[in-house]
Amino acid sequence: MRTRGAAAFVLLAAALAAAAAPLPTSGTASAQTRGTDLDALVGWAFPSGLVAAAEAPVVAWVRNERGARNVWVAEGPAWTGRRVTSFAGDDGQEVGSLAISAAGTTIAFVRGGPPNRAGEIPNPASIALGVEREIWIVGTGGGDARRLGPGHSPLLTADGTRVVYIQGGVIHRRPTGDPAAAPEPLADPRGSPGELRLSPGGDLLAFTSQLGDHAFIGVLDLAAGTLRYLDPSLDIDGNAAWSPDGSEIAFVRIPNRQGSLPFFAVRESLPWSIRAVRLADGAARTVFAAPEGTGSVFRTISAANNIFWGADDRIAFPWEGNGYTNLYSVDARGGGDPRPIAPGEFEVQYAALAPGGEALVFSSNQGDIDRQHLWWGPLDGSGARQLTPGAGIEWQPAPTVDGSVVFLASSGTVPAHAEVLAGDERRWLVESARDRLPGGLVDPGQVVFPSADGLAIHGQLFLPEGPPPPDGWPGLLFLHGGSRRQMLLGFHHRDYYHHTYSFSQHLAALGYAVLSVNYRSGIGYGMEFREAKHYGADGASEVNDVLGAGVYLASRDDVDGDRIGLWGGSYGGYLTAHGLAQASHLFKAGVDIHGVHDWNVAIGNFVPSYDPAARPDLARRAFQSSPMAYVDRWTSPVLLIHGDDDRNVRFSESVDLAEVLRRNGVHVEMLVLPDEVHGFLLHRSWMSVFRAAEDFFGRFLK
Repeated sequence: MRTRGAAAFVLLAAALAAAAAPLPTSGTASAQTRGTDLDALVGWAFPSGLVAAAEAPVVAWVRNERGARNVWVAEGPAWTGRRVTSFAGDDGQEVGSLAISAAGTTIAFVRGGPPNRAGEIPNPASIALGVEREIWIVGTGGGDARRLGPGHSPLLTADGTRVVYIQGGVIHRRPTGDPAAAPEPLADPRGSPGELRLSPGGDLLAFTSQLGDHAFIGVLDLAAGTLRYLDPSLDIDGNAAWSPDGSEIAFVRIPNRQGSLPFFAVRESLPWSIRAVRLADGAARTVFAAPEGTGSVFRTISAANNIFWGADDRIAFPWEGNGYTNLYSVDARGGGDPRPIAPGEFEVQYAALAPGGEALVFSSNQGDIDRQHLWWGPLDGSGARQLTPGAGIEWQPAPTVDGSVVFLASSGTVPAHAEVLAGDERRWLVESARDRLPGGLVDPGQVVFPSADGLAIHGQLFLPEGPPPPDGWPGLLFLHGGSRRQMLLGFHHRDYYHHTYSFSQHLAALGYAVLSVNYRSGIGYGMEFREAKHYGADGASEVNDVLGAGVYLASRDDVDGDRIGLWGGSYGGYLTAHGLAQASHLFKAGVDIHGVHDWNVAIGNFVPSYDPAARPDLARRAFQSSPMAYVDRWTSPVLLIHGDDDRNVRFSESVDLAEVLRRNGVHVEMLVLPDEVHGFLLHRSWMSVFRAAEDFFGRFLK
């Protein structure tokens, strides 16, 4: 360990090092004996979009292998995965929104991404004549996939013979077996329709109509062609769930918050509720009403719907009444306190209702805060039991009618893949993938260190193998985006962070000590951590975590404190810029990938009506929370990376920062990806980003 920056940081380093959690130790092999194949890591066939048929043991999901995205299926009891589409090449066209018929014979999916404000579909491969977002159909028994035409949000009828979908704000229906058949318009509601839900009998269609400051639940009679809205109010209604017999609908009601802006902490609000409506006479009732205070803000999870109408008239839902995202159920008839399905100081993320409706299968970090495991939680509150213990990570459960649970899984050294839990046996759905497992990987160590203001922060530490060189390894911080994310002790469940985890492994193999930082305003550690005071545009309090992480890393005996850098994307790019602007003496180089640099610009991207001039005090606070407020202190070199069709962070954020830094004499390098979007869609884009970052850090930190 060599000297590190200003004396104040040396003193802070000593204080933080004393309070930090035990340090992971490195192995005994030489760092030069370990290597990684970055192309193989980034090109691993990443799984997503897992769905299960309602009446047959059949599942479908998407695998993205080096940019070629295809639909796969597997059936019980063999549970052997096979590909049913044949899209080839790294063309940047997404495949998702899978819907499967009840019998598991037909799959509908969308190929192509959503449009930007100009109506342009993502086209990162710069295909000369452009691309479309279209509905496709494929049978699970074989045969070619069929393109039906433009549209999104497909929903199949139970027998799979027709698909309902949205195109141009209109709800359509068309047969799945005849691509030449004209689409049948069903409804052209005012507002923006979404969240399509067919009734159990298939004769009614519920949907959400978004109308800006309010939203309605609509019900369309498919035979009569009539439309009505249930229990309309001044609030925002959504997440409609049918009762098992199709006679009622429950939904979430959230009061509007006038003038609310993103990137400001919200711990309390006007309380949300669950309403239920009897279709026969329109009678409405409140099933559950959150109290004021903690839990008054509705907290969503990753699920097909955020409320579940199960057996015995129990409605299950997420709620953080105890300050953590837990699951509860309530009597659909109203009255009585909610029963906890999975209570405690942990967070639920993915959930699915098991066939029969008696239980939820969900993932949480209960007892293992920096991983996720699957649990079986009866709706009657009799107690959840763990399905997948161990040192792996499991998510996106898809319980099937034969009692199996199909899910996605990974570990510290095994990338994401699909598995099935049948009885007590776990096995891969694509066994051949085991033959291509990447080598040269390490299990990251869990560390907990204090922020510059004393808050305990979790991280994952990747160390090179073997003893460090005399001066220590160069160190790097990785800062995730979001900020509503949690990095884990293994390959991540989102493709973006699956890639960045791969790059952290690669950097460690190259001889860097890499610390992935779960800074405040992320998820996994409770509501108060997520809704951290003065985070984001209200004070940037999370910068304290970046400074604490840098000092912790520099204080280690196996790290060279004079060679610390940092990198990250989106919100992580914003924090990378903050680190360089506020502490160039600590951070000697950074890679800022599509980062936010002025909150007033970023907020306007999400809320077009936002006018900083109309709210001068807030706008001043937002700018003072931005990296652009500190650029005069910035001296360290930076690599700026951005795709110019970014729909999340305006390309101008990087343009403007580059201009200011170059005027100030700061060394700026850049990698621009024409037509690429925020979450890079091309495999070759990711490889260009990582190769450029590897080269940049090699020149400035090695």
